[in-house]
Amino acid sequence: MTATGWTLDELTARVAAALEGTAYAGAPNGRVRDVPDARAIRWYATIGLVDRPTMRGRTALYGPRHLAQLVAIKRRQSEGRRIADIQIELAEAPDDVLWEIADLPRHEPSRTRFWTEPPAPHTPPPAPPPALLSGVPLGGDVTLLLPGTPGPDDVAAIQAAAQPLLDLLAARGLTRATTRQPVRDPSPE
Repeated sequence: MTATGWTLDELTARVAAALEGTAYAGAPNGRVRDVPDARAIRWYATIGLVDRPTMRGRTALYGPRHLAQLVAIKRRQSEGRRIADIQIELAEAPDDVLWEIADLPRHEPSRTRFWTEPPAPHTPPPAPPPALLSGVPLGGDVTLLLPGTPGPDDVAAIQAAAQPLLDLLAARGLTRATTRQPVRDPSPE
């Protein structure tokens, strides 16, 4: 089914599938077909037994109600009822009556107008666990935070590389005067 319906051929195939393998005995005489063809479906729509299809350009589109109407008609014909009697019973019948007579599984209408529904609540993906940070004192009141634990040689190299930055920060008055901190092992004792 497209977003708005089935073509006439698709509807005919669905009617045949719905009647196949059920308690449907078929037509009681040779004058009535077991499954309606395209011409019969158009005639049913003309006499008001089946709802008129929705048109998209020159293409007629049918939905689940049409399917229920056609299967219900065929079930009543298999009981030997005349089309005039079926027309009196089923013309403009509510959906629950049609589905009961057709003996079809209950149809849940598709949500073709999704833009009219409020959006589902958004649940963001879980945040990754926070990384454990290690602080490397660079001098004065400046500490470099790292996601891993550096070894003693790493701390000495980081402090040496950071000295020009510390001098610039002190010259601009953004930190206290820098003095090198003695290299300590940051691992817990």
